[in-house]
Amino acid sequence: MRPFLVCPPEMKRAGTGPIRVDAEGRFEGYASLFGVEDLGRDIVERGAFTASLARRGASGVKMLWQHDPAEPIGRWLEIREDGRGLAVRGQILIGLSKGREVLALLDAGVLDGLSIGFKTVRGRRDPRSGIRRLHEVDLWEISLVTFPMQPEARVGPLSTRGVSALALEAEAHVARMRAIARDLAQAAAAERRRSF
Repeated sequence: MRPFLVCPPEMKRAGTGPIRVDAEGRFEGYASLFGVEDLGRDIVERGAFTASLARRGASGVKMLWQHDPAEPIGRWLEIREDGRGLAVRGQILIGLSKGREVLALLDAGVLDGLSIGFKTVRGRRDPRSGIRRLHEVDLWEISLVTFPMQPEARVGPLSTRGVSALALEAEAHVARMRAIARDLAQAAAAERRRSF
């Protein structure tokens, strides 16, 4: 953690299925699952995010790379609790070099973990089992991570809303090629300026 955080948030890393990221870098998944014990012996209860989401909304929760506050990589379009857990829909900023790297990792299926950064507001540890039940948390950020603490919390299939998977893949490929062409054009322009 960075030393400038007065009270650092706790980190919980937690779907599965074919990864789908559209041409604009949008994706969906679950950042936390209710009633599922994570590797740190915590269980997030239904409703734990309600107050925090009412205060912050999706725009007040940051999207980070590996919980690093110096590496924001996108924005959350929607964060909501449903019957399964904390459902999220976000957009990776493909105009950032780190955003394109993360997109490539997602596309390749190399990375798909999601993890929450939070502060416990109300929780209780069972002295017998050692399991802590989180009844209310203040959600600060959700990160894309390599190793989620809650193994089932992952980026999942994107809702296609009638669009074929092949069309989504083609659209994503075209967007990546445009980004590469833009980067090459910028590099060539910089080289020409140095030549003069």
